[in-house]
Amino acid sequence: MKLATLNSHGRGGKTRRDGKLVVVNKALTQYVDVPTIALTLQAALDDWKLLAPSLEGVYQRLNQGDEKNSKAFMPNQCLAPLPRAYQWLDSTAYLHYLELVHKVRGSVLPETFWTTPYMYQGGSDRLVGAHATIEIIEENAGVDFESEIAIITDDVPMHVSLEQAPHHIRLIALANDVTLRNLIPNELAKGYGFVHSKPSTSFAPVVVTPDELGDAWRDNKVNLSLVTTYNDKLFGRPNAGADMSFDFSQLIEHAAKTRQLTAGTIIGSGTVSNQDSSVGSSCIVERRMLEILARGYAITEFMKFGDHVRIEMFSDEGESIFGAINQYVIEHAVSEEEVRYTSAFE
Repeated sequence: MKLATLNSHGRGGKTRRDGKLVVVNKALTQYVDVPTIALTLQAALDDWKLLAPSLEGVYQRLNQGDEKNSKAFMPNQCLAPLPRAYQWLDSTAYLHYLELVHKVRGSVLPETFWTTPYMYQGGSDRLVGAHATIEIIEENAGVDFESEIAIITDDVPMHVSLEQAPHHIRLIALANDVTLRNLIPNELAKGYGFVHSKPSTSFAPVVVTPDELGDAWRDNKVNLSLVTTYNDKLFGRPNAGADMSFDFSQLIEHAAKTRQLTAGTIIGSGTVSNQDSSVGSSCIVERRMLEILARGYAITEFMKFGDHVRIEMFSDEGESIFGAINQYVIEHAVSEEEVRYTSAFE
């Protein structure tokens, strides 16, 4: 089953922050509104066991051409599947990426990184759609994309077992965890975590249930290539199932070790990375590290205003599964509201 969240307007034409839930066909060409089942994706997740069969029924009829009220699906009209989520946990499940970081520093990855996942809590009050621009105040912030897989859970009990954890995976998504690399050192030096260096994360237009991936969903991993194109040139196509040191069941187990997870929790894999460097990379900083190790210096620059990234995953038959994340970097324009707010305190 494939689901999306479209822009929606309420009284007076005001945009609803959480959009409206729609069911999208397999080919990503048609959709159907489902207000009588659930108004939003969060509402569907809150009562997943009760509502999922009805959503699945709509999906099957839509694919068969039996839904008379279907409309043309326009990915650029999509918000993030969860425009604001109760929780966004990102991790580094691909330790090859961290190994490169330590090699460049002339150190070795600590043993503890191989036994438990590296995870942090990101900002989830504003998650953005696949076609949202990446708005940056300063071009020299070290703008980087991070192509990732993410899962969305239902309610997960505290201290969930590794065996039970996969049963709480309801949906799978693609994410671009935009990072401002040059702001990270000062933040991490304070010993807390990311705030300024992590702008709003963007998500592909559609989320899918695990069964939609067929044989590609095995061992709690997505065993397909994640394709990143940067300024219209292939940047990388690493396999998301290969070299994943911690699968999604392990990430859930880790996240729920001392607390319950609320339905709608999003858990990211971190940048997809393979040992085989010939497949390319899913972020600029990894390519820069490979360049430093090979040449002694980095060649690839971080993103500038006007640069463009596209992130997509295809089935073995060549069909786009989630639709594409398609973003440009632009300079943040100060709004009249920001000017008025600033002036009030001068």
